[in-house]
Amino acid sequence: MITMKNSDFVLIVDDNPTNLSVLSQALKSAGFAVRVAEDGESAIEMVHHKPPALILLDVQMPGIDGFETCQKLKADPLMQNIPIIFMTALADTGNMVKGFSLGAVDYIPKPFEQAEVIARVRMHLQLKQLTDNLEQMVTERTTALQKAQVQLVQQEKLSMLGQLVAGVAHEMNNPISCIVSNIHPAQEYIADLTHVLQLCQENYSQLPPVIQNAIAQIDLDFLLEDLPKLLNSMQVSTERIKEISVSLRNFARTDTSVKVKFDVHEGLDDTLLILRHRFKGLGQRPEIKVVRKYASLPKVECYPGQLNQVFMNILANAVDALEDVWQQGKRVNDSLAINIFTEMSSPGYVTIRIADNGIGMTDEVRQEIFNYLFTTKTVGKGTGLGLAIAYQIVVEKHGGAMEVNSILNQGTEFAIMLPL
Repeated sequence: MITMKNSDFVLIVDDNPTNLSVLSQALKSAGFAVRVAEDGESAIEMVHHKPPALILLDVQMPGIDGFETCQKLKADPLMQNIPIIFMTALADTGNMVKGFSLGAVDYIPKPFEQAEVIARVRMHLQLKQLTDNLEQMVTERTTALQKAQVQLVQQEKLSMLGQLVAGVAHEMNNPISCIVSNIHPAQEYIADLTHVLQLCQENYSQLPPVIQNAIAQIDLDFLLEDLPKLLNSMQVSTERIKEISVSLRNFARTDTSVKVKFDVHEGLDDTLLILRHRFKGLGQRPEIKVVRKYASLPKVECYPGQLNQVFMNILANAVDALEDVWQQGKRVNDSLAINIFTEMSSPGYVTIRIADNGIGMTDEVRQEIFNYLFTTKTVGKGTGLGLAIAYQIVVEKHGGAMEVNSILNQGTEFAIMLPL
């Protein structure tokens, strides 16, 4: 069963007005829309203006003949899939082979039978429709397979990362808790010992020489003054480690099957804390400055672990871009910076903007940046999955939008729009 669109038509190309009239009437009576051309040049011009569903093409015509017309049409990628049926009285094998080699799908000998013409036209239109449907199905299945593959990779990466980070955080937690719980008693013990030593110094004006020598050697006054400071520094450091442990656990939180309320600022801060080592100066490269300008936002209903992975991918790419621009000597006198802004972009939506003044990208790269397996990084450094996964998480999992603006050698900004 052929289903032709209202705009589809069969183009008949023949220099004989009688043939044009007979074929047109026959095809119209069979329900086909028809247009005609009397030579190859006008046929090519007509096809360029509006491609037909099928072409009936006479071989022997003045000007350019049917073979040359067919060759010109098949050379154009936009028209090469239009089925062409030759009509000719030259039924010898050589001409038939030549026509098929140029891309024709069939031959109709002259004089022709109307029923045969209609049957062949109907058959080839049906074959074309089946081919188009098959190509569309292959394209759709390929796209679906790529999306499924990206999703599986994303889930596996998130699962492995979550298990690793959660395991590290758990193992860190026990020794940290031990140190934190013992620092306060240690401070009390040292305070007691300091008090006893001070009493001894006050009540014994003349200590034995061996004790006096030991006091002089260790500089007891400085020791008693500095030891509480050391303990305070240790306490601050352990609190810092506790913060990192909490951030690791938050970053790798296991998502439930439903979305939960989540503070995106908390996710950004946790991710920045984990990446903090990459912001520090390295060799001649200066420290990367991170500027945060957070608006007052309500919590977003989302999958927190997946959203944190989006932040991680974009921020890690920003650091890579800044390192590249520094290595190429294009930011020698300028500071390297990442700016993070949040705002209510429209009713019911929040926007997170992450911008760097790194290497930037061309328009060609920008258009490909979210595509599956596309990467500009060297082998072993990039897989082409990070931004594809991020795009899928934001757009498909959260119903949001993701945009990128970039200027080569000036920087890049990613904008993430999320519905509340």
